[in-house]
Amino acid sequence: MAPIFEEPVNGQIEKLFIEDSWRVFRIISEFVEGFEELSQVGNCITMFGSARVKEGDEEYERAREIARLCVEAGYGVITGGGPGIMEAGNRGAHESDGASVGLNIEIPFEQHANPYATLKIEFRYFFIRKVMFVKYAKAFIILPGGFGTMDELFESLTLIQTEKIKRFPVILVGKEYWSGLIDWIKNVMLKEGKISPEDLSLFIVEDDPRKVVQTIVDFYQSK
Repeated sequence: MAPIFEEPVNGQIEKLFIEDSWRVFRIISEFVEGFEELSQVGNCITMFGSARVKEGDEEYERAREIARLCVEAGYGVITGGGPGIMEAGNRGAHESDGASVGLNIEIPFEQHANPYATLKIEFRYFFIRKVMFVKYAKAFIILPGGFGTMDELFESLTLIQTEKIKRFPVILVGKEYWSGLIDWIKNVMLKEGKISPEDLSLFIVEDDPRKVVQTIVDFYQSK
């Protein structure tokens, strides 16, 4: 009987090595492009949220207003560059003549670049794009979203908790949406000792757009 896993022959090994070697160059080129482009942008806030909300939805308009207020406070806005909350963030910044950055990702559905990002960078790799979100952000503003939004939320909290990055504001917008998750964090993670009580201070929840932005302003004025 043939083995379930066959060892690659020498030619296959060589092909895999060449493919991986070229992948390294693609990865480096994405990092270089991201660093070169974003290093010129200035202070920015990164906004996350669902790609599936539409213009006129409460969440869309709230994100748009928050972005406008971020620009008024002297910050540009970085988003994932796609539709929904991302579009709203870029739109609010663009309408206020602020820096409006879209870091788009190549995926087979949902993600098409919105027209309001004045600086657009395309990424093949999620992990490089995530580095850019963190490296050039003075705060994360996280509106209701799906798995991708959760990924960004918990990565930011992990990096701050482990002191891999300097602490910055992580603001969850949408008390009703986030309440179940926060209850679980408190009543399961904290109660079972999986996190420490002080970890609950790594994020705040706020719905008022002006208070969201004022939280960021106050954070940096206190330093």
